[in-house]
Amino acid sequence: MQQVNLAIIGGGTVGGGVYKAILENGPLMGCRLGTNLCITRVVVRDPKKLRNVVIPPHLLGSSWEEAVNDPGVDLVVELMGGTSTARLVILAALKHGKPVITANKALLSQHGEELFAAAKKYGTNLYYEASVAGGIPIIKVLRESLVGNRITRIYGIVNGTCNYILTRMKNEGADFQQVLTDAQELGYAEAEPSLDVDGHDAAHKIGILASLAHGFWVQPKSIPTEGIRSITKLDIQFSAQLGYTIKLLGIVKKTEGTVSKRGQKKKDCKQIQVSVYPVLIPNGHVLASVNDVFNAVYIRGDVVGDTLYYGRGAGQDATASAVLSDIADAALDLKWGSRNRVPAFVAHSCDGAVQPLDEVISKYYVRLSVEDRPGTLAKIAAILAGAKIGISSVIQPEGHQGDSVPLILMIHDASNAAMKKALGKVGRLSVVKAKPVMIRVENFD
Repeated sequence: MQQVNLAIIGGGTVGGGVYKAILENGPLMGCRLGTNLCITRVVVRDPKKLRNVVIPPHLLGSSWEEAVNDPGVDLVVELMGGTSTARLVILAALKHGKPVITANKALLSQHGEELFAAAKKYGTNLYYEASVAGGIPIIKVLRESLVGNRITRIYGIVNGTCNYILTRMKNEGADFQQVLTDAQELGYAEAEPSLDVDGHDAAHKIGILASLAHGFWVQPKSIPTEGIRSITKLDIQFSAQLGYTIKLLGIVKKTEGTVSKRGQKKKDCKQIQVSVYPVLIPNGHVLASVNDVFNAVYIRGDVVGDTLYYGRGAGQDATASAVLSDIADAALDLKWGSRNRVPAFVAHSCDGAVQPLDEVISKYYVRLSVEDRPGTLAKIAAILAGAKIGISSVIQPEGHQGDSVPLILMIHDASNAAMKKALGKVGRLSVVKAKPVMIRVENFD
């Protein structure tokens, strides 16, 4: 039986999980693939460090260069994380014509265009199933299973930390900071949590999906991104009373507009919305029931219609499962001498641009802290009417006392720019005692 020799670069949580999974299920995969999988090198920073997964000393090394340059290594699995050394590892392996598997969403988000161009130049492949949504096979779905569809919508709950925090805030009526502290103690959130709670991790992932679905490279800096720090238990409470659940959502929408790219004044390109921010989701929608650390991606294709993909979005075993899927694909490609798969997104050479946030149209939930006296609502409504922004409903909850009380407005469709300008004026009214809170509402139309 043919054998494929693997070098695993990185022996941490994911690398150790992949090593363990191959030991346990490698023979099963070999029977299914007709190809044995053999780990010949595991590169770590400190070979003498004690690890949760025991790796034989003869496999351990600290030089990624030796592993990548070893002619006996057929396939490189990059699981070290980071965006500097990992980039060098992948480029070096591709230059040798060796296929590479990575779970590194930050690296792909920042340098994917360069890496996929290198894979094409040197006639090999780069596999990245584990880079988005952990154990959910969402890359294969978009790249292969839905290849006959034009993708019109993607909605993703793709950060388990934020979903865990928002779930507990809803179930327990707890404050953000309290739940964040618990999440850190449980290992669901990092000691420095900004990558997760400020939405950047979700933006890396949704950018990869947007690029794959629409055929042009979506730069991370072009994705409007907001996190969940500003969500309070009041917002959770009032949204529930209105029939909604708050989730951090990555959104990709095909729009009707086109824009002129810089340097291409006469050539228009398609425009898509790509964004990450908290939204109110109707409780009747399936995404509202995705709780705790689970992820879900909801995709609409012009042929298939609406589809949903649900599972664990992070963790050792979920990520290892996705890496094993890529190892299987790579092993079969090596076995049969295949140098081409369904092209990666940069290969589509499609002109496109991300829609500016100011142009995004949405419904809105607005929470104001106001003086409870006659004429307050009239002043606010006058500003919104002057901006041609309609109010669909108003709630002033009873039982609140003090210098100010909450006032909840549900707003009809309006552009982000119009809302931002109008709420700026509202916030300057003497009867408004705190900065207005605005959360978008997604109805999945």
